[in-house]
Amino acid sequence: MDQERDQLFDAGDSRLRIIYLYQMLRQSTDETHWLSTYDIIGRMQSEHGIYMHRTTLPIDIAILRSVGVDVQEVHKRAYHFYIPEAPFTLPELRLMIDAVLSSRFITAKRSKELVQKLISLTGEHNREKLHRTVHATGKAKSENEQGYAIVDALNEAIHRNRKVSFCYFDYNRKKERVLRNDGAPYTVSPYDLIWDGDAYYLTGYCDERGEVRTFRVDRIDDIPGILPDKIVRRPKGYRVEKYTQEVFRMYATQDVTEVKLLCDEDMMRVLVDKFGPKVRTKKDGSNRFIATVKVCLSPNFYRWVFGWRGKMTIQSPEEVRQQYRQLLQEELERYNG
Repeated sequence: MDQERDQLFDAGDSRLRIIYLYQMLRQSTDETHWLSTYDIIGRMQSEHGIYMHRTTLPIDIAILRSVGVDVQEVHKRAYHFYIPEAPFTLPELRLMIDAVLSSRFITAKRSKELVQKLISLTGEHNREKLHRTVHATGKAKSENEQGYAIVDALNEAIHRNRKVSFCYFDYNRKKERVLRNDGAPYTVSPYDLIWDGDAYYLTGYCDERGEVRTFRVDRIDDIPGILPDKIVRRPKGYRVEKYTQEVFRMYATQDVTEVKLLCDEDMMRVLVDKFGPKVRTKKDGSNRFIATVKVCLSPNFYRWVFGWRGKMTIQSPEEVRQQYRQLLQEELERYNG
């Protein structure tokens, strides 16, 4: 790389010098870490083989400022220079790193690569702080290394308003992939990519099912094919914000059912966390309320209700109460048998 550079530029070429100066200030300085004129001259010569006179530095600093680089200076015996802030603050980078590490969609290998890229966005003085606080969450990670390419293809199809075709899989008891739909691909009009919990989901109109369905992106078997056909128009009233609040955390793809839940007063925070602050509620007695929510009647929904140990009960519709009662009875019989 150095030999190639030397063939293109003279050692004292001002274009290289200014680029190196910017990199040095961006990577090694902040509000509490400065570089003096003599620091910069010494590093320029030792690291890049470029001799720099002290009278040249103010000119180079002025050039950086003229293109919008916020170079600040402090005069303490000698002039010191610094760039006050990196593209992201430490708390912002910490949040993004935690999101990457906790995501099941991003594979372990990709997580490690992304974390290193995020750490590189801050100065060298802060990198060690981030390295010391980066810990794996222990969550199960996807093994689908094509995740990036799958998301890229889906984004492209959404942008072009084109249908996609892909195979979708589950796991059998031997942890082997088993394709759904008898191995045939689904044809889907992609509407939105949604991050929910720690997984990525695609919503779209499925031709084979004749309705809007939800697909886990990490369960898409291969990179989707983008078809020439235009998408089926979004159903009337479909809004992604409303859909994500009404459909119970994307665990199922069945029809959505309106359910009334009778809840103790301290369950309000649970309902707001799950369905958002606009969840429909009305008072029922001194310390209870009724919440009206739209959910997929999946086993996961019933497990969620059961987990609150009577603080939340299904009030209506009656067929949902009966289905819940039957599931409880069947489970009880398994333990009594």
